[in-house]
Amino acid sequence: MPSGALRSTRHQIFIQFSGSLPSRTLALTPSTNQTFRDLRLSVLPDSSQSSDYYFTRNGRILDDSDSIFGALNSNLSTMILHRKVRGGGGDGGATGAESRDCYLNMYAEKKPDKVDPNEQRLSKWLNCALSNEPLREPCVIDKLGNVFNKEALVEALLGKKLPKAFRHIKGLKDMMNIELSKIPGIEKGHGDTQFQCPVTGLEFNGKYKFFALRGCGHVLSSKALKEVKSSSCLVCQQEFKEADKVVINGTEEEVDALRERLEDERLKIKEKKSKKVKNGEASDQVIGVKHKASTREDGNGRADSNAAAKRFKVVDLAPANANKEVYASIFTSSKKSELKETYMCRSLPLGRN
Repeated sequence: MPSGALRSTRHQIFIQFSGSLPSRTLALTPSTNQTFRDLRLSVLPDSSQSSDYYFTRNGRILDDSDSIFGALNSNLSTMILHRKVRGGGGDGGATGAESRDCYLNMYAEKKPDKVDPNEQRLSKWLNCALSNEPLREPCVIDKLGNVFNKEALVEALLGKKLPKAFRHIKGLKDMMNIELSKIPGIEKGHGDTQFQCPVTGLEFNGKYKFFALRGCGHVLSSKALKEVKSSSCLVCQQEFKEADKVVINGTEEEVDALRERLEDERLKIKEKKSKKVKNGEASDQVIGVKHKASTREDGNGRADSNAAAKRFKVVDLAPANANKEVYASIFTSSKKSELKETYMCRSLPLGRN
């Protein structure tokens, strides 16, 4: 609308009062050249306090020197009259613009973002439990059912960088190679699951329970093992027992059962070793060369049992044609002497050439 038409038309405005003033609404018809300052002086009961108030429209502060007709472009416009809040500006007070939540949020501890349980479950089945990289062959599992990329796990073992959660893995004997059946047409590094049950076709994504067989390492779904009751692998026909099934990424109860089985296996191995030592089966390994060297025959060709208890000496291992004194001097000082050895050479004491 042209400015001339705006000035010739009589517009009506509404004023709402807020703050300490009584809550009410005025309907006024301003004059053509009236400013917002003039309007404020006309509506306030005490004109001496007019500088403490200001107008806003749609959240925007209106300047006192602006003409009402120049600032408003529509009839029946509504303005709000506010009272200024004292304080702020560096004197330690509040400006009134902040809310209490601003200060609470400033000092509140940041809570970690909520993780989607479905994404967390899927990541556990698609990625290596150690490096969090996508699974790629060759893959292995530990005795608790965690899935790893073999390369990442071996590197962590060699570098002794295994996290505390995987300290039960001591070496290659604590991991088992597995054979995962790949879904046809899925490229390596695809965002979705890459593997499936070779019998039922169920995806290896955590929605279904999977077992790995210790003997052959093939990974089969629980559904396949239940529907086809057999004591041999459904892929390679290798025989297995119920104890040879290791659940993959099992529940807490299933992991606890696997952990108890692991402890029982280690205790049995320790008991076997201790029995061998008691029965003398491992005496040769424990005593080693010293035992053999100290066992000599007497003049009649029989083994001298007392010689086994004697202290081991280097000269006992001297070659047949060697001088025992010279042979012993290679390893230690065989003769006592007043001359002291130097760090340069044992055969050249100080003061002698």
